[in-house]
Amino acid sequence: MVYSYEQLEQWDKQCVWHPFTQMKQYAKERPLIIERGQGSYLYDVDGNRYLDGYASLWVNVHGHNDPELNAALREQLEKIAHSTLLGSANVPSILLAKRLLEYWPHMSKVFYSDTGAAAVEIALKIAYQYWKNIDPVQYATKNKFVSLKEAYHGDTVGAVSVGGMDVFHRIFAPLLFERIEVPSPYVYRMEEYGSEQEIVSYCLREMERVLEEQHEHIAGVIVEPLVQGAAGIIVHPRGFLKGVERLCRQYGVLFICDEVAVGFGRTGTMFACEQEEVKPDLVCLGKGITGGYLPLAATLVTEEIYAAFLGDVDEDKTFYHGHTYTGNQLTCSVALKNIELIETRGLMDSVKRKARRLAEWLDRLYDIPIVGDIRQKGLMCGIEIVKDRRTKEVFPRAAMVEHRIILEARRKGLVIRPLGPVLTFIPVLSMSEDEMAEAVRILFDSIACLYEQARAELL
Repeated sequence: MVYSYEQLEQWDKQCVWHPFTQMKQYAKERPLIIERGQGSYLYDVDGNRYLDGYASLWVNVHGHNDPELNAALREQLEKIAHSTLLGSANVPSILLAKRLLEYWPHMSKVFYSDTGAAAVEIALKIAYQYWKNIDPVQYATKNKFVSLKEAYHGDTVGAVSVGGMDVFHRIFAPLLFERIEVPSPYVYRMEEYGSEQEIVSYCLREMERVLEEQHEHIAGVIVEPLVQGAAGIIVHPRGFLKGVERLCRQYGVLFICDEVAVGFGRTGTMFACEQEEVKPDLVCLGKGITGGYLPLAATLVTEEIYAAFLGDVDEDKTFYHGHTYTGNQLTCSVALKNIELIETRGLMDSVKRKARRLAEWLDRLYDIPIVGDIRQKGLMCGIEIVKDRRTKEVFPRAAMVEHRIILEARRKGLVIRPLGPVLTFIPVLSMSEDEMAEAVRILFDSIACLYEQARAELL
């Protein structure tokens, strides 16, 4: 049956509660209703075409409707769609775990889940229980976690507890366990601390001060390697990640790397930790793991951590955590094919090449006075919009300048999303150079259009 746009719009607004969306505002606007996708493009129910400039929330790797990923799904579907991993195994989950560990040879085990937030939640619970399993008396007070200012690690209660984005997290404060916040090297807004490396040194000194004073109470430190995504694509200068790893080792706390957003090629290497030769104790994976097809996540741990959970039944060292669809055959099968295609199609070399060209094109955006900063790592880009470039003052939220820019971009054939005052451009990894150039042209025209409006309204 074919439904009209008007009928779908009515049911959408009547029945669906959209995530991270103020529904009062949403109800006033004409929604984008996607019907299909092909390559770098999304198509709405009216047949209009849009470049996918947010990789369908940072997950799409090879493009929409990839024939080889489709075939992998169909092949598995002919065998079995799902059986539980609780107390039994399945073929795709075994093969995928083996492949993931080939990229993380210092790791030992893979624990599956279905979202990046769940992967983080699992890592936090493992880190906490690890110390208790070793010695519940000696490590009785190792109950806290350290994370960065403006940290975002997902939306479950545990993941929110280690989050530091006030607008997202403050309402839930009474529900959360205690975390310790340390500064993040947000270079654009920390000029008073000096050069990039002086900012890194300052942030690492603050991290060391916290660990030196409280390491007996700290179970672990969690960071997003190289880029804080949801915070507005805050790119950390080289040396910060390695410095955090060194401090964790020095003060005996576990190091957790949240690679959910930055993994599977997004920053120019298969995993971000590679770029500083960092070996975390736990790593969280998600988003691009299935190429943007199905929900899957994973938490990887070292043998030392895994071994702490081994014991007799009555010792209660078991990790009591699981999900109904843990290690689902369909998701693991498409993830296996995704990794194979990343390798056989030479995607990493392609991403590095396109990232260099993208940096050149994005630099033109500085010609527009409301563009304050452009941050990029691989194919993760953030454009910070400011009311005053000299003072770095942002527009009032009520003006919805960034939202109006993305609506203008949509009218021109590009879908992107803002994070506060930051426009994000996170393209499908396989997007061609010509398509990427067109996306940046639309970005330029859309920001310039709103600049002219803002001059009249607010400046």
